[in-house]
Amino acid sequence: MGNISVLGAGTWGTALAIELANKGQKVTLWSAVPAEIEALRADRTQIRNLPGAMLPESIELTTDLAKACDDEEILVCAVASPYVRETAAKMKPFCRKGQIIVNVSKGIEEKTLLTMTQVIEQEIPDARMAVLSGPSHAEEVSRGIPTAVVVGAEDGKTAKIVQEAFFADMFRVYTSDDMLGIELGGSLKNVIALAAGMVDGLAYGDNTKAALMTRGIAEISRLGVAMGGRESTFYGLSGIGDLIVTCTSNHSRNHNAGYLIGQGKSTEDALAEVGQVVEGVNCAKAALALGKKYKVSLPIVEEINDVLFHGESVRDSVMDLLRRNPTEEYHGAV
Repeated sequence: MGNISVLGAGTWGTALAIELANKGQKVTLWSAVPAEIEALRADRTQIRNLPGAMLPESIELTTDLAKACDDEEILVCAVASPYVRETAAKMKPFCRKGQIIVNVSKGIEEKTLLTMTQVIEQEIPDARMAVLSGPSHAEEVSRGIPTAVVVGAEDGKTAKIVQEAFFADMFRVYTSDDMLGIELGGSLKNVIALAAGMVDGLAYGDNTKAALMTRGIAEISRLGVAMGGRESTFYGLSGIGDLIVTCTSNHSRNHNAGYLIGQGKSTEDALAEVGQVVEGVNCAKAALALGKKYKVSLPIVEEINDVLFHGESVRDSVMDLLRRNPTEEYHGAV
């Protein structure tokens, strides 16, 4: 296997760099933020937001994007979703034709309603794109806790190359050709995870959260299928798998932000306290717009937008959902 560069030295990018290096890959970790690289160089055992993890000495650290992209077989885009387009545009001059780029950033661009992979494809049209997603908290991946994910690519050969690069004893990788479904599941679950955190903030209990998660995956799958994703994808690792882990774990930034909002804090104060990018907030407006575009009912997404951006109380939002007209439970019911 050739060299691999991870672009983005945040929590997820750093965890993946550790996973790849521990299985023997030659890894470069890049950040546009010099302070991130300086902190990692200063102490490879005290990594921000990754307690108990250690950055192998074999990982090369750099802020030079040209160097990071030069002669790499695989580039992993791990920057936060608001910065994906900007980073891809800067990468383009350094990418050869047919460059394999693996997107691991989760989100939907609000202005264009494109997934992150579609954004990268717009900026670097000659790339061979893949996406990696699934129930995979960075805190656990960085410590070698058993994890399973899925790699999606339209080209089966590309998917196999990426699978081989990441597959390890504690990091099982499946393949799929449903890139769109994988990305939608990984992005939209963050909105539902915000709601799950709000439910916990209100101390409503397991019954409420189980109902929310079940109806949440129904919304995700309805929209995903309407957009061209495959139904089975939303009941796999990047759909229900990622939804479960993000809705139930204290590692989840989306759950934690929702919890604070459920306890009465404003969106702004909750985001400030979490102190990291909360992708569900960025994705909520785009998810609502996609529902309108494809004429798909998304009642949970609608209520989350009302809470985040229009001042509705979480308790009132829950009651709005409970008081909706009774209906049957079957696939496609709203």
